[in-house]
Amino acid sequence: MLFNSFEFIIFLPLVFLLYWFVFTGRKSQNALILVASYVFYGWWDWRFLLLIMLTSVSSFASGLLIEHYEGRRAIQKAASAANIVLNLGVLGVFKYYNFFATSLQQLFACLNMSLDVVTLQIVLPVGISFYTFQALSYSIDVYQKKLPATRNLTEFMAYISFFPQLVAGPIERATNLLPQFQRDRQFDYAKAVDGARQMLWGFLKKVVMADNCAMVVNEYWEQYDVLPGLSLIGIAILFSLQIYFDFSGYSDIAIGCARLFGIHLMRNFDFPYFSRSIPEFWRKWHISLTSWFRDYIYFPLGGSRVSKAKTIRNIFIVWSVSGLWHGANWTFVCWGVFHAFLLSAYIMLGINTKYSQPVAYGRWLPNGKEVLQMLLTFTLAVIGWILFRATSLDQAFDYMRHIAVNPFTGNEMHGLAMTGSLLDTARWILWSAVFLAIEWMQRDKQHALQTEGKGLFKYAACRYLTYAAILTLIFFFAGKVQTFIYFQF
Repeated sequence: MLFNSFEFIIFLPLVFLLYWFVFTGRKSQNALILVASYVFYGWWDWRFLLLIMLTSVSSFASGLLIEHYEGRRAIQKAASAANIVLNLGVLGVFKYYNFFATSLQQLFACLNMSLDVVTLQIVLPVGISFYTFQALSYSIDVYQKKLPATRNLTEFMAYISFFPQLVAGPIERATNLLPQFQRDRQFDYAKAVDGARQMLWGFLKKVVMADNCAMVVNEYWEQYDVLPGLSLIGIAILFSLQIYFDFSGYSDIAIGCARLFGIHLMRNFDFPYFSRSIPEFWRKWHISLTSWFRDYIYFPLGGSRVSKAKTIRNIFIVWSVSGLWHGANWTFVCWGVFHAFLLSAYIMLGINTKYSQPVAYGRWLPNGKEVLQMLLTFTLAVIGWILFRATSLDQAFDYMRHIAVNPFTGNEMHGLAMTGSLLDTARWILWSAVFLAIEWMQRDKQHALQTEGKGLFKYAACRYLTYAAILTLIFFFAGKVQTFIYFQF
């Protein structure tokens, strides 16, 4: 079920009313959440509910075994390792088997050798990377004694399958989300209203901005070889904005939706395009994933507490894995390696990337240095997004070659496409600038509609006029419905 679907418009109020006015006890609310989450996910394909059940039961059992055999480290390690292997094995078969099989075949072909491989005709389950990582964090945290194992299967399965963040995050830690299912929850009107505001802003970003940007990007991306470099730069910028509006919009909807049910989810985006460096960018973009890799891979490898050479090695390991997590394609691996190079460069150059406050804190506008830093960071991110969006490495490098070789001229036989691409990209880049300007003014808040009853928003009329304006924009300017980009991961 999509957030931006008619079914969800019916589903959410129904579950909300049942949750607060019918199933009023903690146990019954957890059971309702579990059933609702399985309906939400099964609406797409009920067969893949079996995978969520397998992930949930295996992780639940591993936690019990780890706690039961306290003091017997070998058994605990085996229980944790078995759960990790099982879940990564399932993820590997569904997401990576064909990729590695065909890559191996291509390697043999380069060596003038033939290799017959069998590929699988399987569909990638939506959100499998997200809920698998969420389940793994639980067994690892129990093993590391960061939290006790739960003995309630219902609350644990609700933690794994919680529908607002099931298919595209945030990837929650058991230490944050699971205890919330273990205690009673009281309806908080103020938090629910703020959650609804955050959802509204998320829907605006997704339905109006991301979907319209996607229509332009999808139309012109495949014509890159006949368009001038200026158009290609605009399209690359527009995709960078599309993926931000799409994914941060999903996160806003998920976090706001969870608050309607008295559940707090971690922040996943912190206005990343206002970053002054690539390291700061990755502390603000998809925070739940980058912090997951930091805590469960980077730190165990030694993090930055080792020599500079080993620190850089750790960065390349983490970002190669991060690239592969995003998709079974060498474009994603190269995207990860590209960012590993950038992050390593900041370390080798000794550039300070630790900032205690948002950019231009306490000021309306950034200073000259901050503007240059943000422009450089955004430019580097856009280059990375070209790799991310391309269907192959050949296309990615050819796209960038066309930008460099033909900055102002394209194929004369496609003059209409050239003119249209420039006008369409310019229009939606300008609209995006308006949205980013609003977020700039709210960059010290959790989301752009967080008002705190200050300024004009202390008046109910101003608040409701704003909500009405947003709903009008959604109704009249919604683009063609697009699935969320991160559903494929």
